[in-house]
Amino acid sequence: MNICYFTFGCKVNQYETNIIKQRFEERGCRETSDIGAADLIVVNTCTVTAQSDLKMRKLLHRIRRENPTGVIAVCGCYPQAFGADAVGLEDADIVTGNQNKQMLPELVESFVETNERIVKTDVESLLYPRGESLSEIVKKTRGIIKIQDGCDMFCSYCIIPYARGRSRSKPLADIENEAKMLVASGHSELVAVGINLSDYGRDSGHDLADAVGVICESGARRVRLGSLEPEKLSEDILSKLSQYDSLCPHFHLSLQSGCDKTLREMRRKYTSSEYLSLVNKLRSLFPGCSLTTDIMVGFPGESDLDFNESLSFVKQVGFTDAHVFPYSRRSGTSAAKRTDQVPEKIKEERAKIMTEAVKESRRRFLEGLIGSEQEVLFEREKTPDFHQGHSANYCVVRVRRFTDTLYRKFENVKITGSDGEYLYGEIIQR
Repeated sequence: MNICYFTFGCKVNQYETNIIKQRFEERGCRETSDIGAADLIVVNTCTVTAQSDLKMRKLLHRIRRENPTGVIAVCGCYPQAFGADAVGLEDADIVTGNQNKQMLPELVESFVETNERIVKTDVESLLYPRGESLSEIVKKTRGIIKIQDGCDMFCSYCIIPYARGRSRSKPLADIENEAKMLVASGHSELVAVGINLSDYGRDSGHDLADAVGVICESGARRVRLGSLEPEKLSEDILSKLSQYDSLCPHFHLSLQSGCDKTLREMRRKYTSSEYLSLVNKLRSLFPGCSLTTDIMVGFPGESDLDFNESLSFVKQVGFTDAHVFPYSRRSGTSAAKRTDQVPEKIKEERAKIMTEAVKESRRRFLEGLIGSEQEVLFEREKTPDFHQGHSANYCVVRVRRFTDTLYRKFENVKITGSDGEYLYGEIIQR
């Protein structure tokens, strides 16, 4: 079979698509980017927002137009969270949730044999998939390791606990084996990801620092963390994390709002002062670290006063970067039922204002790095004029092109300037 893959959403979904690819490749299947030439098209869905669902439906219509006879398999968060609605995806021949998406090869074999549509969206408690580890590596600069799945937080705006199930962790031994295999395959940087990464180990007597320690001891030159939830990061965990020299000083610490009233109504489990205390602790333990985040504007009931409180807090923290987004009404959540929804125009205006505030703090952070020396891991060349890569604190660094490629190479770079988005520098010849 020739198989075309589409992945919506987070790094966890990207990792899981690679698991699916691996299982098909074990059966001799090949990947193609040509929809029309594919025998099978796999769509791994995200359902964080209603917009995600709309994009997925549009893609299915497009796939069916371009390939009327190909088999279409839809899997992931949307069918898991909205099984009854997923039955109505008429363009899909196979529909399955997160619990069964590793079984796609078997489901496809069954469909080819019987030509009967398959809908399999189990609603019982999700388990951590046994044997969910990569053995064949996608050749990219960073190796991704999924170490946790699910979430117990049930924030008032979020459907993810229904799509991913309760929090559960990958065994340390499996993490160790996968990390060593990634390093042996040539990956110098490993990224630990999860749905609620900070909650790692609560079901096994371990914590996030234990998992990070195992990955760091694999021999990886750099270890990076995915998105973190603030309420699970104790002072003890942070202190243990600071002992690992290979852990990158970059933390994506989800905020959502800097207004305490809004945080309570979101059912977030921290206050702005607790968040700020965590930020200060990170900056003391990891000098020069960069902090990125997610910021929602226009949550139901958010007044001008609430928004301005959140804006002031964001300016106070001084994030290196942020994903700023308007609240999106997500059916199945308590926030969607509220009658005090904020008008779309106001949400858009607030998003622009918040984005400008983040751009200014990013500009100041980058300018503060001018004159410093940064170790840069170079990735695929993005422009004909520059080599491009990331520093340990996840700033994008560009160096004037002087050779064919620096792909996967580490170089020390003297930072000479910034345009507010990129850092520019010169390689230091030793």
